[in-house]
Amino acid sequence: MLDLVPLETLLAFTSAGILLNLTPGADVMFATASGMAGGPRAGIAAGAGVGLGGFWHVGLAAIGVAALLAAHPAAMTGLRWFGAGYLLYLAWGAWTARPAQAGSGVSSLPRAFWRGFLTNALNPKVALFVLAFLPQFTDPARGPVWQQILILGAVFTLSGMCITAGYGALAGFAGQALSARMGVMNKLAAGVFGLMALRMLKD
Repeated sequence: MLDLVPLETLLAFTSAGILLNLTPGADVMFATASGMAGGPRAGIAAGAGVGLGGFWHVGLAAIGVAALLAAHPAAMTGLRWFGAGYLLYLAWGAWTARPAQAGSGVSSLPRAFWRGFLTNALNPKVALFVLAFLPQFTDPARGPVWQQILILGAVFTLSGMCITAGYGALAGFAGQALSARMGVMNKLAAGVFGLMALRMLKD
């Protein structure tokens, strides 16, 4: 691996990636909302799903599909609207959920994981970020660029998944501490999902 990505490049990339992942963004907002609504385990599951979505985007970038989408604005716009619609659907579900449903973190783990994946995979801004960020640390002289992208993408996605899951777990513990007001937590989660939808639609 060090033949394709030298140690100094890997360390610089990892440091930059951790700083970027620590900055709260759409993925962190989703995991936080999931943790508030379903508990710490749901927050962790959402973070893991987001990580799988990250691998999806890295794979697309490596084979060039993401670049093809970026070259066709109509396709990107359609994907963005579809993703925003899905987030609004999640917002409505959280808003109308009864308080008794808020503590169902264990039973909703697969759902939190799947929703985390879809939220990330349907966000074209993630694809564009991968295309803009990862190639800066590649060098054709070291070997196939797609292999370097896969290596760097795996490092970035794994670190991001751990950080995002951590945010989700912390939000889950905070939500449990406020279990008597889980109806309010659901409303907060719905607000976060709604803001994410608006952010995705923003140019």
